[in-house]
Amino acid sequence: MVSKEYQIIAKNYELAGRASSEIKRLLKKMDVSKTLLKKICAASYEAEINVVIHSVGGYMTFDVFDNEYIELNIYDDGPGILDIELAMTEGYSTATEIDHVNGFGAGMGLANIKKLSDVLEIHSDPMGTHLRIIFFMGESDA
Repeated sequence: MVSKEYQIIAKNYELAGRASSEIKRLLKKMDVSKTLLKKICAASYEAEINVVIHSVGGYMTFDVFDNEYIELNIYDDGPGILDIELAMTEGYSTATEIDHVNGFGAGMGLANIKKLSDVLEIHSDPMGTHLRIIFFMGESDA
C-alpha cells in the first residue's frame, strides 16, 4: 500500500497545488492510465485549493489500496460548510476578493470533484470539513 500525507496551509497561494503536484508524480511512477491520472490530479487540486481559500488549514492523505482504488482524504480545521447542497452548486462561492485576485474561487471545486470521482463523501461542521474521494483503478485509456 502506498500512503502519503500533505499539509495544506490556509491562504498560502504560493504553495497551493504542491500536494497535487506530488500526487501527480506518484501516479506517473505507478503507471496509472492517463484518464485516471487526469481525474485524480484535477480532483486533488480542487480539494487542495478549497482548503487554501476557505479554511484555516488542513491536510490531505493519498492512499492506494491493492491496485483496486485510490483514496484521497482531505481534512480542514474549519469553519465548515454551512450548506453542502448549496456549496455543490456550480458557480456558488464564498471566496473573498483576495482569493479572486489570486485566480481562485470560481465556485466549481466541489461540483468538479463530484464529476471526476467514483465516490465522494462530505462531512462538515463548524470544527472542519472532511472529504473522502475514491477512484477505482480498473479504468484504462483503451
